[in-house]
Amino acid sequence: MRRLVLILLWVPSALAAQTVVAERTLRAHTVVVAGDLALSDQAVGGAATDIDAVAGRELRAAVYKGQPILLSNLTAPALVERNQMVTLLFDNGAVTISVEGRALDRGGPGDLVRVMNTMSRQTVQGVITADGTVR
Repeated sequence: MRRLVLILLWVPSALAAQTVVAERTLRAHTVVVAGDLALSDQAVGGAATDIDAVAGRELRAAVYKGQPILLSNLTAPALVERNQMVTLLFDNGAVTISVEGRALDRGGPGDLVRVMNTMSRQTVQGVITADGTVR
């Protein structure tokens, strides 16, 4: 009797578990849209369960058709690409310096990237802001 109760408690939760999978092969650094995704009845640990939570995010690695979308494989979309010209901004209250630089890394808002100052050829590190400048 106890076994039957455990099975009945387990079956509905197993049936309700769904996983977000790729509808087609998605390359790394692809910003995922809802049309790229489908729900599968398989339950995979660490995988996304809601399409809306995945749409608009960027993949860190390639995902093949039918594979689950792992939460650890998702990140915010990149605002700055490698070798892109960006504005370097240094603000110290009373003094604000703005120069042009070349990004040496790619990243999204809040990421720490290396940027080469095009005037002095010095490499500095800064944080990408929401508008794509590096502070």
